[in-house]
Amino acid sequence: MDWSSIAWTRWMFNFAFFYPIIMAFFWMTGGVYYYLRRERNAPRPDAPPPMPHTPFVSVLVPCFNEEDHIVSTITALSAQMYPDFEIIAINDGSSDRTRELLDALVADHPRLRVVHLAENQGKANALRMGTLAAASDYLVCVDSDAMLDPHAVRWMVGHLIDGPRVGAVTGNPRIRNRTTLLGRMQIGEFSAIIGLIKRAQRTYGRLFTISGVICAFRRTALHDVGYWSDQMVTEDIDISWRLQMAGWDIRYEPNALCWILMPETLRGLWSQRLRWACGGVEVLLSHGRSVLAWRKRRMWGVLLEYMLSLAWAYVMLTIIVLWLVGMFVTLPPAWHVETMLPRWHGVVLAFVCMLQFGTSLMIERRYETKLTRHFYWVIWYPIAFWMLGMFTAVVAFPRTLLRRRRRAVWISPDRGAPA
Repeated sequence: MDWSSIAWTRWMFNFAFFYPIIMAFFWMTGGVYYYLRRERNAPRPDAPPPMPHTPFVSVLVPCFNEEDHIVSTITALSAQMYPDFEIIAINDGSSDRTRELLDALVADHPRLRVVHLAENQGKANALRMGTLAAASDYLVCVDSDAMLDPHAVRWMVGHLIDGPRVGAVTGNPRIRNRTTLLGRMQIGEFSAIIGLIKRAQRTYGRLFTISGVICAFRRTALHDVGYWSDQMVTEDIDISWRLQMAGWDIRYEPNALCWILMPETLRGLWSQRLRWACGGVEVLLSHGRSVLAWRKRRMWGVLLEYMLSLAWAYVMLTIIVLWLVGMFVTLPPAWHVETMLPRWHGVVLAFVCMLQFGTSLMIERRYETKLTRHFYWVIWYPIAFWMLGMFTAVVAFPRTLLRRRRRAVWISPDRGAPA
C-alpha cells in the first residue's frame, strides 16, 4: 500500500466518525450493565432501604451572592428524611443580601449554623472552612441554588457507611429550568450523557469526576489527600482524581436526586462549559503523568478517554478550518474537505446518537416518569453541544497552559429561572 497516497483528511474523518460511535456503545454497554445489576430491582428513590445505623451528618452549603435561591435551598435541606444532621452554610463574602437572609433563617431552622467569611475566597476555601466547623466525619456538599430530594442524604450516607474505603459519593443532578430550548436540551444531556457516562465509568472502574452540586465525602478521605485545592478552577474534578489516585473509592448513587438550575443563555453556557473544560485540562496537566504509575492503573481508562476526547476536538476543528479555507483557496487533494454536510456516515452517527439517548432515557424513567417527552429536544443536542464542547476544549487547552496559578474565586453564574 502506498501510504503517501492516503488522504490525511480521510484519517481525520475516520477518527471524527468512529470515536463518538465507539464511545456511545462503550457507555451504553456499561450503563445497561449498571442498570441491570444495581438499579432494576433496587428500591425507588422515595423508599430507601433501612440503614444499620444513622450516623450524624454535616451538610455543607457554600454560597456567594445567592439571595434569590438560598431560602429555598435551606428549606429543602431542612426537610431531609434523615434523623440526625446539621446544616452549615458558608457565606463566602457575598455582596448581596445573602448574609441577612442566612441570619434570619437560623431562627426558623434549628439545624442551621452559619459561617460568614469576610471576603470572596472561592468555593474550595469555603468548603474547607465548612469542614472545620462540621461535627461529623460524613459530609454532604450541596450547591446553594440546588433543591435536594428529601431522601438524598440517606442514599449517599448509606454508601459511606457501607465500606471503609468509600471516600466519596456523587448524586444525580436533574434540571429544574425547562422553559427554553437550551434548558430542555440539557435535560437530555444530564440523563442521556452525564448519567450514562457515570454508570459506565462506575462499571469499568473509575469516575472522571463527581458532580460538585451534590456529593458526599468521608472526612478522613479528604484529610488523606489534603482537602480541596483553591488553585483549581473546578475543585470537584481535582478532588475526584486525587481521592481515586490515593486508593479511595467513589460511587455513583442515581437515587440521590438534586434539582439544579443551569444557564439558559449562550453566553452563560459558554462560560460554564469553558470553566469545566479548563478544569479538565488542569487535572490532566497536574496529575496526568503520575496516573501512569502501575499502582494507579485503574485510572488509565479515565485518562485515555479524556485525552481521546481532547484529540477529537482538535481533529474536528482542523476539519472545519480546512473546509472553510478550501472554499477560497485551492488545497492539495490530501487536504481537501469537499463538504461538511452529513452523508451516510452522518446518518449512522445520528442513529447511534439517538440509540444512546433512547437507552439512557428508558433507564432514567425510574426517576422521571415523563422524561421521554423531552426526546425531541435531545435530537438537537449533537449540533449544539458537540460544537460547544469542541470549541471550549480547543480554547481551554492553551488558556490553561498560559494561566497563572492563583486562587480560584467565585464568579456568580448565569442561571435560568425554575420552571
